Amino acid sequence: MATNNSATLALLIDGDNASPKIVVGLMAEIANYGTASVKRIYGDWTGPNLKGWKECLLEHSIQPIQQFAYTTGKNATDGAMIIDAMDLLYTGRFSGFCIVSSDSDFARLAARIREQAVTVYGFGERKTPRPFITACDKFVYFDVLNASAEELEEAAVPAPQKPAEAKPAVAKVVPKKAGLDKAARDMLTKAVIATAEDDGRANLAQVGGHLAKQAPDFDARNYGFPRLIDLVKASGIVDVERAPDNPKTVLVRLKKTSAGNTK
Repeated sequence: MATNNSATLALLIDGDNASPKIVVGLMAEIANYGTASVKRIYGDWTGPNLKGWKECLLEHSIQPIQQFAYTTGKNATDGAMIIDAMDLLYTGRFSGFCIVSSDSDFARLAARIREQAVTVYGFGERKTPRPFITACDKFVYFDVLNASAEELEEAAVPAPQKPAEAKPAVAKVVPKKAGLDKAARDMLTKAVIATAEDDGRANLAQVGGHLAKQAPDFDARNYGFPRLIDLVKASGIVDVERAPDNPKTVLVRLKKTSAGNTK
């Protein structure tokens, strides 16, 4: 999916359905899509449940919005987020909304925002209901954000000087990459076919955009790969090459065996 780093975004976080552990990875991910000029988190700040969030709000300039729980068992936070989202939408200032929650109640909100030709980025747990996921243009899971945050923290910490008497460092264990399941391979195959030119070659950026339309939560990082190009190379069903006139453009073409098995 193509991104626009100059886009103006609104970030709305459901504090009842998100952990502060994701905030570093969340902010880094959002920076790929644009600048969040509005950053709000909703919840009942009189209770102890949001204590972890209180410690990182100032650091990331996130504005807490107080929403009392009027009735036991009912989530008033959702209603406050939806009202604010519609108010922000009608200003016409934003080209994208980032909705952080694992609650299916936001499915209709996401669909309504997209009706105005505004992009919706969703963030939630793996248990997030499909209606909310498919209502977004792109959906990123919390565990992917946590992995990104750990990488950022490791990169920010300088390596200590190795003393002469120190023991040899233990090699870091690299997580094993998950193989693509049949559904993922089929989606990749269909995306290449749908975007291919007459010679069978397809621009990888267009393939990624088509994959996002098929499944907003299709993300190379879910399979252990940092980028889409790494995933397609490991898939074994396509040949990868660079465009002769522009080395930065990646082209992919289905291998004959893969194309022959496609119905």
